[in-house]
Amino acid sequence: MSLWLELEKAGLDESRPLSEVLDAIPWNTDGLIAAIAQQHDSAEVLMLAWLNRTALEETLASGQVCYWSRSRQQLWRKGETSGHRQRLVEARLDCDGDAVLLLVEQHGPACHTGRPSCFYNAVSEARVRVISVAQ
Repeated sequence: MSLWLELEKAGLDESRPLSEVLDAIPWNTDGLIAAIAQQHDSAEVLMLAWLNRTALEETLASGQVCYWSRSRQQLWRKGETSGHRQRLVEARLDCDGDAVLLLVEQHGPACHTGRPSCFYNAVSEARVRVISVAQ
């Protein structure tokens, strides 16, 4: 039985070693997993990015969120140059281990455009409308 099926059947507070879980993550062909960053206290979805195993391990160990930049092909420590860091409050894996939810404390805007969230283009009635501006 796969680890994900075991966890599906597990009772409250049962656990598995982190290394075992990281080994079982179905990393994509580029060795990545999707990561959703969400503000821990308001539940606002801030951004979607990617993690490789090194970025995930660094995030969990340091408490500062680190992603994998697909465009630069290197680790991207959120806020390293802008100061708009994300402090990890809690990390969660989805039911089949192919996505990570990072509950964070966001310092400054999450989006490189200066907006609080990367999700500022609302789709409605065959139109896309900008719903927030840079801070």
